[in-house]
Amino acid sequence: MGYLLLEGGAEFGGRMRDPDLRAIELAGGFNAPLRILPTAAAPGDNHRRAGGNGVRWFQSLGAKDVTSLPLIDKTSANDEAIAKSLREAKLIYILGGFTHYLGQTLKNSLAWKVALEAYQNGAVIAGSSAGAMVMCEFYYDPDSGKIHGGLNLVPNSLVLPHHNTFGNSWAPRLTKQIPNVTLIGIDEQTGMLNDGENNSWNVYGAGGVTVYREGRVEMYKAGKTFSV
Repeated sequence: MGYLLLEGGAEFGGRMRDPDLRAIELAGGFNAPLRILPTAAAPGDNHRRAGGNGVRWFQSLGAKDVTSLPLIDKTSANDEAIAKSLREAKLIYILGGFTHYLGQTLKNSLAWKVALEAYQNGAVIAGSSAGAMVMCEFYYDPDSGKIHGGLNLVPNSLVLPHHNTFGNSWAPRLTKQIPNVTLIGIDEQTGMLNDGENNSWNVYGAGGVTVYREGRVEMYKAGKTFSV
């Protein structure tokens, strides 16, 4: 089994070097195949720019084999060539954008099936903002105000991205709507990676992670470890 990296947004710059370099290390180093999914940016026709930003960022960190894949809709999510590239990837990075569009595009797709195969074979799957949200069992769609089933790599959880700017404002309502689900607030320029002992999560980056569960609120800054 591989690793999961969930990031809170504002991903390309600043203290994001810390979690992203650690993800590259876990993926096998700077020559490891790194594939970026700009899917969530497609509804705003921003996927090319967003994907290009991701490629330049990871190249600036030293990654040698970085490609943004044109996975922008259900058709491309079932494209054999894209699936082949994901199957060979050691680090798959899912960008932010339109959360529900991303979740529905990846769900039950060939691309996600082979991404899971790569993960089971040791790859790192990372996501920022909407990319982190859909990786959990549940995600909140701010456009509709509804809660949906996610891709369930992190069971019984829901991520609140951009927690230090606006994500924290979702917490009061969601703790009432889904009181038995763990809410994970991730600050911008901050990531949580399950590279600790017994799959515990380590916090990296500029901010912290706030965990809402069983009526308690727990905060973890960079360098701290916790379990979900």
